[in-house]
Amino acid sequence: MKEKVVKYLFIAVAMIISLVSCEKGFVDIQPKGQFLTANYYADQNQAFSALVGVYDVVRKNSGGFENMITMMNAGSDDQYAGGGGSTDGAGIQGFNTFTLTALIVPGSFWSDYYQGIFRANTLLSKISNVTMDATLKARYTAETKALRAWYYFNLVIMFKNVPLLLDPLTATNMYQVVQATPAAVYTQIEKDLTEAIADLPMTVPVATEGGRLTKGTAQAILGKVYLYDGKGSLAAAQFAEVNGTPGGTSKYGYRLLSSFNDLWVVSNKFNTESIFEVCHSSTGSSGWGNWGSGSDEGNTVNVMAGPRSYSKKGPNAPDLPSGWSFNVFTQNFYDVIKSDPRFAATVLDLKALQAAGQADYIEGYQNTGYFMNKFTPRQADVSTGSGDAVLNYKQDTYNIRLADTYLMEAEALGATGSRAQALLDAVRTRVGLPSVPVSMAAIKAERRLELAGEGFRFFDLVRWGDSTAKLSSKGFVAGKNEVFPIPYRELQGTKLVQNPGY
Repeated sequence: MKEKVVKYLFIAVAMIISLVSCEKGFVDIQPKGQFLTANYYADQNQAFSALVGVYDVVRKNSGGFENMITMMNAGSDDQYAGGGGSTDGAGIQGFNTFTLTALIVPGSFWSDYYQGIFRANTLLSKISNVTMDATLKARYTAETKALRAWYYFNLVIMFKNVPLLLDPLTATNMYQVVQATPAAVYTQIEKDLTEAIADLPMTVPVATEGGRLTKGTAQAILGKVYLYDGKGSLAAAQFAEVNGTPGGTSKYGYRLLSSFNDLWVVSNKFNTESIFEVCHSSTGSSGWGNWGSGSDEGNTVNVMAGPRSYSKKGPNAPDLPSGWSFNVFTQNFYDVIKSDPRFAATVLDLKALQAAGQADYIEGYQNTGYFMNKFTPRQADVSTGSGDAVLNYKQDTYNIRLADTYLMEAEALGATGSRAQALLDAVRTRVGLPSVPVSMAAIKAERRLELAGEGFRFFDLVRWGDSTAKLSSKGFVAGKNEVFPIPYRELQGTKLVQNPGY
């Protein structure tokens, strides 16, 4: 069992750096073998390769079967787990019905982020001795700290009670690790981000560095962290820097796209609304052998969101490849969004197309006929390269985008005042909706429609204290299901304590 703890909890002692590209616009480096930490980081090239390894875990948002988007959608009130049946992915099905246990919770939601943290800690412990330009070294350090903060943020909102590790573990101390308080984890996250902001660039050249963190990215993450940590005024200040004048162009160049639909155009990578983008590529030759390992580069949400055994019957139906029918929208959500201008970009209404004889498909588990159009791929998106086509979709996803930060700032401002009103108005104006008086109810309603299917709804409900009211019909239990159980294998041979209720 100790071997499992070594493998899954902290990936300890001798680290094999994973040198995987984060979209060729950022970096395209091939693995160069194995390096022990004792003799690695001899120069700038090795430090850069290690930094790429730290970035690699960002793809957890939409890469691999156990990705953040489809998992968190399953726990929301607006979507079902779906898939092929009630046993199609025990973890995602368990979260859908709030029957997760320590045995079926996907362990990678814990271990993948700790792998990223281990890589970050190792790089931070070595980089001071690397011979390289001081300004570039400061930037690498800042990127690493910001990424470590992002990984800890995901861990603390998913599991709440997590170890706080700031140095690489050794064989002698790894079994002595205990959990920190959530407050201590938040403090460290905020410290890492605050320190990182000073040394990050204002912008990056998209053609060669698209996807790398900037000051704006780190400030947006810090604003989100402050919001979740109950520090509204601090959050609002960070978001104001990121957002600039509502509806205008911020000092970082962020601006709402004029068309909501353009957010989901696969080729529209690193657009002006993108603040923290998850990079995917169809050129990684990803296959079943490395799928979900971190060395795969494709977007798995695409195939998971697609309808099963789809066939186009008429000219009014889209030309789609088949998928696995996960994350179908509920009837209630359909009824709410059906008259909204964002409906067509958000919901693929195969129920209507099938009834009209335009398309056909095989119904999956919990089928409603309402699929995630934001992520449903088209035939033109199917990879023709090597690897398995269904694992090589190239659509990027957003960890954070500008409409999201507009609405978070409005929330952080207490949903009152002229600026909060302007922020809400800008999101609505972009899709042709009239102004409504700003309030928490209005902000909640707008987030539900603007960000539907992007994996944020469950966390929003928990943050707002609305999870019991919205999720009890799915089995949600207050005081328990706000967080995941810690995976069973992580508890064996360690001092970690299971979360309450599990």
